[in-house]
Amino acid sequence: MEEKERHLSLAEVKSLLEKEQKKRELTYEQKLALEHAKHFSKIGITKGRDMAKELMKMERITEPFAYKIVDILPMYPEEIRAIFAKERFTLEEEEIKKILKIVEKYR
Repeated sequence: MEEKERHLSLAEVKSLLEKEQKKRELTYEQKLALEHAKHFSKIGITKGRDMAKELMKMERITEPFAYKIVDILPMYPEEIRAIFAKERFTLEEEEIKKILKIVEKYR
């Protein structure tokens, strides 16, 4: 059976790697990923998933963008604009305000 690919928050990566570490020795790359996740994860798994679900209800927020926002927890409009900088669209001010309001709710 083929597993569906999905995005994870840093907190989820940290949890998965810690569980795996209890079973066996992690590879060098996995150890680096675990250290990165420990250092930079800012929100718990449940809160992160809930936030991502709420963000994905917005029209232009896809799963990759939702989890990027969960990991970064932007506080300022400029940070949100940076996340979407390479896209062919520009978020409206109202969309940016809504994202910041959602982030603040879960912070």
